Amino acid sequence: MSSAGRTSQPPAQAPSPAIERANRLSAANMLRSLGPLVLICLALVGWMSFKQSDVDPVREVDPASTVQLAAARAGYPVVAPEGLPDGYRPTSARTDAGDADAGDPVTLEIGYLTPSSEYAGFVVSDDARVNAVDDVLGGAQEQGTVDLDGQTWTRGTTERGETVLSRTDGDVTVLVTGSAPDEELETVAGAVRPYSG
Repeated sequence: MSSAGRTSQPPAQAPSPAIERANRLSAANMLRSLGPLVLICLALVGWMSFKQSDVDPVREVDPASTVQLAAARAGYPVVAPEGLPDGYRPTSARTDAGDADAGDPVTLEIGYLTPSSEYAGFVVSDDARVNAVDDVLGGAQEQGTVDLDGQTWTRGTTERGETVLSRTDGDVTVLVTGSAPDEELETVAGAVRPYSG
């Protein structure tokens, strides 16, 4: 005899591990997993920015060795700013004296960050064609003279609209220029003294 209406069903199979993993990877689960990681990253960024807020971004240099090298190789008495008040921070110093032979022109340049956070540049050279001199004085308009600490300086305005204070002694040109206010440039120029070693 045959039994009607009875069908056999295959036993229920357990889902495969791959399907179970795929079901767990829903968008909500992913957001819940990433949330703590995002918070940790934000906390680290905040902590680093707070920690670096005390760091001064200005890198000061000591121009003494550069001035000494220029003075040793130059065929003229080198001068440089000396004894500037607090707030004038040297940020660059360079000379071409390292490659100079006896009698070659020597240029010395020192850059300062002034108390108003502007730039003041000092240059002394016995080569009027050097860029540090020619680029500044090449199109400058003279506007009279100013006496600073016993020295007469010519005041002018560069093609860039910045004040320049300059003086010459034979072939040697000394200049102070930059974006700093006139009073700060005059302070730098007034501090220029012969290098004594």
